[in-house]
Amino acid sequence: MHMFKVALILFAKIASCSGQLDIAPEFENRGATVVDRYNSPVSVKKDRVAKINSLNVAADNETLSISLYNNLANGVFAYIVGKDVNNRVIILQPDGTFYHPDANGATVSVKVTEDIRLPLGAPGSTFSIKIPTYISSARIYFATGELQFFIVSINGETTLIEPSAVNPTDPSATINWGFIELTHLPSGVWANISCVDFVGLPLGISLSTIAGTVQSTAGLTANAVASICDDLYEQATKDGQPWNKLCQTNDTGTAIRVLAPINYIRSSPNAFSSYWTEYINQVWLFYTSTPLIIDTQLSRGKVQCKVLGDVLTCVGDNRGYVKPTAFDIFSCNTGPFEILAPDNDIHRAIVPRLCAAFNRSTFLINGGDVQPSLSSDCYYSTSPTNHFSRIVHEYESDGKGYAFPYDDVNPSGEDQSGTVSARDPLVLAIRVGGV
Repeated sequence: MHMFKVALILFAKIASCSGQLDIAPEFENRGATVVDRYNSPVSVKKDRVAKINSLNVAADNETLSISLYNNLANGVFAYIVGKDVNNRVIILQPDGTFYHPDANGATVSVKVTEDIRLPLGAPGSTFSIKIPTYISSARIYFATGELQFFIVSINGETTLIEPSAVNPTDPSATINWGFIELTHLPSGVWANISCVDFVGLPLGISLSTIAGTVQSTAGLTANAVASICDDLYEQATKDGQPWNKLCQTNDTGTAIRVLAPINYIRSSPNAFSSYWTEYINQVWLFYTSTPLIIDTQLSRGKVQCKVLGDVLTCVGDNRGYVKPTAFDIFSCNTGPFEILAPDNDIHRAIVPRLCAAFNRSTFLINGGDVQPSLSSDCYYSTSPTNHFSRIVHEYESDGKGYAFPYDDVNPSGEDQSGTVSARDPLVLAIRVGGV
């Protein structure tokens, strides 16, 4: 992003959000413990605010047309993995049929040797294929090389072990890759670009419908990874935090991936440990005497919260919230942000809105006493903040795409998540290589 454009963005934020409220002075191990992203509590799909709507009309056809445009290079492969209606692992093969891998009870991971590569054509060409039936919790991977997948039996069920962005010993560690998330059910299609775990290969999505409508999320610019790394290095020099450590390079030293802060903290537990401390204390102090209003955007409407005895307590909530740590804020699903089975609807609505407000640092600016209520121009306008998320959004061509787990928390009428969904899908088109 040109410096002039960055300056305009920052100026707009300062102009509209400058007032501050008055406040007082574990890596995956092959053959050992396996993280199943479909059922793990850290799954990026868990408890998201944006869900497929409960639509009354089913899709006309359970097949889904996929169009893959190569704007990158030769040697790009796609991989489509997910679960079928019986919750079994499925992988799309080049002939358009599903492969159902079977671990046969193996407790040590076994490499998938079937040909599951979907080769994209030369740059400027489009590869089309149909997904023959419904698929959920799916990912469509893209890579400038061959990714490796493994299977293992957990509790008697076959589990797919997918490429890991955080494991330096992963066979795909030096390959440039990325993915979109997809669910296709009788009620419709839901897809999004996700940078929750990391930023990798730039992707864009477009969903056209039988009714003739089109929804698009442009995605990252072509050289986004290098640009994001440059900005993270600059931010690290400003505040002394290890933002620059989020960048990963291949064997030639080229930046190919940017980890989300939570994934860096998992390997370096002391990173960012005191980053949010002062801000958290200020938030707790301010809302000891001032009500915090959470708009659940549900039938319960707005809920009043206040800090009582160092615990944020909300009307109608089944339990309160202690002060979060940096790990809690970046993960959005630990500490006070962990959602438990007995939690009521109010609690489940408040958790995403609290964590989003911390990541965007909107609690203590004008209008921040109602969450969510501020426009995206006000997000990340003060420090400390989630600079990873801030910078990622700056290099998204339209500013859309998940950059932390609850990036779909927005006032009514706004959407930073970049989700596309429809009950009458015609074609899901994906652009590989950025714009």
